[in-house]
Amino acid sequence: MHDLVIRNGALVDGTGAPARTADIAIDKGVITAVGVVAEAGVREIDASGLLVTPGWVDIHTHYDGTG
Repeated sequence: MHDLVIRNGALVDGTGAPARTADIAIDKGVITAVGVVAEAGVREIDASGLLVTPGWVDIHTHYDGTG
């Protein structure tokens, strides 16, 4: 059993590939499976209709500081 399974999300993996429907399993804060995850999770999230972007870090800022 996984700690967390996010199911049926539109996975955007950051490689430039098109989004695909996938499950993601997470154990101890680490992604341990991507694709069809057969095992249950202690906690499960249904991400149907939502984007799932594991590892995405948005470093964009609107800070326009002037010196």
